[in-house]
Amino acid sequence: MNVNPHPRTAQKRRTRKAIVDAAIALLARGETPTVNDVAAAADVSRRTVYLYFPSFDQLLLDATVGALSQASVDRAIEQASDDGEARVEHLVRALHHVSPEVERLGRSLIRLTVDTNGAPAEKGVPRRGYRRIEWIESALSPLRDRLDPDRWTRLVQALAMVIGWEALIVQRDVCGLGATEGEALSVWAANALVKAALEDERNAGAPELERFKI
Repeated sequence: MNVNPHPRTAQKRRTRKAIVDAAIALLARGETPTVNDVAAAADVSRRTVYLYFPSFDQLLLDATVGALSQASVDRAIEQASDDGEARVEHLVRALHHVSPEVERLGRSLIRLTVDTNGAPAEKGVPRRGYRRIEWIESALSPLRDRLDPDRWTRLVQALAMVIGWEALIVQRDVCGLGATEGEALSVWAANALVKAALEDERNAGAPELERFKI
């Protein structure tokens, strides 16, 4: 069964993407955009920009990270075979091969989104990470019709915990792993989650199948 995300959540993700894409386009032209420039290019209000990005520096960092990593990650996913597990592995490996500059920017982006003086995020408006969710959903797309919608959502969210800047920081700073060891650990964790989700799906259908046995 193929379902779309909650309409309101999907709309918020599209709005956030439009804002970041507008900033990326302005930066690519060599401009130093203002909030008003980005709002006009994304066809949203200044208030909407600040709703998604309380700090304009956060928006510019997010746009820069996207500009530096989007193409290579998209290419890695599409070059994999039409197999969900293989595509997830390619995604993991691509994110482990970003440049030191992109990793530095990623750490700064985490700092800006964590340091919010205790201000809660609006419900349904993630502080960051829409790009990661889109990459994971793209990588998993061959498996979407094989998973119950709730299991699909849970797998996407679980993979978001082991793929990305936070995982790199834990590997480097907490576990003391080198780049090669960290990459292998991320691949193992991602593959384990995908296999667990598929196994859960098979087990969920087993009782129903038992009724048709002779």
